[in-house]
Amino acid sequence: MRALKLALLLASWLAGAALGETYPQRPVRVVVPFAAGGAVDTMARALGQKLSETWKQPVIVDDRPGAGGNIAAEFVAKSPPDGYTVLITTHGFAISPSLYRKLPFDAARDFAPVTQLTSSYVVLVTNPALPAASVPELIALAKSKPGAVNYGSTGIGAPPHLLGELFKITTGIDMVHVPYKGDAPLGQALLAGEVQVAFMPLTGVLSHIQSGRLRALGVTSATRSAVLPEVPAIAETGVPFELTGWMGIFAAAKTPPEIVAEQQREMARAVFAIRERLPAWGYEPVGSTSGQFAAKFRADLATYAKVIRDAGIALQD
Repeated sequence: MRALKLALLLASWLAGAALGETYPQRPVRVVVPFAAGGAVDTMARALGQKLSETWKQPVIVDDRPGAGGNIAAEFVAKSPPDGYTVLITTHGFAISPSLYRKLPFDAARDFAPVTQLTSSYVVLVTNPALPAASVPELIALAKSKPGAVNYGSTGIGAPPHLLGELFKITTGIDMVHVPYKGDAPLGQALLAGEVQVAFMPLTGVLSHIQSGRLRALGVTSATRSAVLPEVPAIAETGVPFELTGWMGIFAAAKTPPEIVAEQQREMARAVFAIRERLPAWGYEPVGSTSGQFAAKFRADLATYAKVIRDAGIALQD
């Protein structure tokens, strides 16, 4: 009996190894939950080119925007768990379960985390007309005039909104939230002085910071950015505030672990192969193991759930 069990285990291992070695046998679809031309789409296409060279199979980028990324996520969750359809998405995916009243999938159970591709930070920026040239000055101003300072975001429950609420909770200040429909209109509102403060991706504000049209007060990473070395990390200013974003890959749950391992290995290699492009996009390469990414995802699910609860953000339909 023991010999039979060993034989079955060996056969299973050999079959799994062979499965991993022969994947992929046909094109791999990378589903993007946002419109073509955005940061996630750009990353997917850059990775896809490298993966196609390695796998000798086409890697198809499939943009399926809408419903805060939930349309794309549902498509992948309900796809066959064979490794030929994967989701590339951002840390916003860890926000949706606590933000929406009902989702057509379970983010924690219906996906297999493959790898965290990148880590990213955002920049706390202000319109120069605001009389605050540092984080402490912004806090002092907001405390002296509760509700007089406003901050913009890209929508209810979007990362800039949650960062703004977390900043308010951490510092004990009161700022008025003004939502916009995307990075572009928010950036225009900042430049025009319609809103005074916002947490923005580096790519959307770097040129305006360099020209002096916007003022950078701090970055949300633990240390300073190599792109903006003169701008302190917010944590440096005495405020215990640090939150980094990510971009990562998810497969459908029950995808064979051998295929997930192959995806992780080659996608990690691919992201480091394009690492010279990443700083300009506001990213740093990570290429974590599946286990590390799963732990990060669980932690972020809990973090964002707490922010949404503490800020009293209403559930969205």
